Amino acid sequence: MIRAVIVDVDDTLCLTQAASFALENEVLAEMGRPPMPPALHLSTWGQPLLDAMPTRSPGLDLARFSALYQAALERYIADGRLDVIPPDNLRALDEFVLTGRAVFLLTSRTEDEVRHMLEPDHVLAERVSGIYHAGNTRFRKPDPRAFDELLATTGIPPAQCVYVGDSPGDAVAAGGAGMHFVGCLQSGVRTPEDFDLRHVDAFIDAFPDIVEAVHRLDRARLSAPGG
Repeated sequence: MIRAVIVDVDDTLCLTQAASFALENEVLAEMGRPPMPPALHLSTWGQPLLDAMPTRSPGLDLARFSALYQAALERYIADGRLDVIPPDNLRALDEFVLTGRAVFLLTSRTEDEVRHMLEPDHVLAERVSGIYHAGNTRFRKPDPRAFDELLATTGIPPAQCVYVGDSPGDAVAAGGAGMHFVGCLQSGVRTPEDFDLRHVDAFIDAFPDIVEAVHRLDRARLSAPGG
C-alpha cells in the first residue's frame, strides 16, 4: 500500500507559474530593469528562484532582488494572488488523511517562501504531516537525495511513497529515490513528451485526480507477483 503521498507545491498543489512571472517582473520593474519574456521564464521554471534569476535577468543584484521579492511575495499572498489552494485539492488531501496515508510537501522553495504555509492556522496545518524545503533539506531536485530527510524522519520505505509533481526534474528525483511518480499536467506548462517515461507511473490532468492514481498504484501492487 502507498503509505505516503508527497506533493510538490508550484503548479501541482497550486498553480503559480503565471503569478510568479508577474511577481518577478514587478520586482524587476521596481529595480529599473527590463521585464523578462514569458518564454524565458517558462524555460527556467522549476529551478530554485535565485538559481534561475541570473538567467532570467543577467547582471541582477540578487541580494536586492531577494529583499524586494520577499516583500512583494507577502503582498501577493495577502491579496490572494499566489499560493491559493483550490477546495478540490484540499479535499484530495483530506481523502488521503482519512484513508490513513501521510501527506507531505517537498519543494525547492526557500523557508521564507513557504513560511506562510507553516503557520498553525494555515489550511494545510491539519492535512500535512511535514513540509520539506530548502531550509531543512540538504539537496535540491532533481537530485534524489532531496528526499533523504523525509525518508530518514518517517522511516517509510521509498517503494511505499508516491511523489506528485509537474516537472521532469521531479520525476528524475522520485525515480532515483525509488519512489513512484505521478506527473500533474494541469498547468499546461509541460506535456508527457517532456518526461523520461522510465520515471513516471501515471499522468493526471488535474490535481484531484491523484486520489484515483494512488488507488490504481495500490491495485497494481496487490496484483503483482508477491503482492
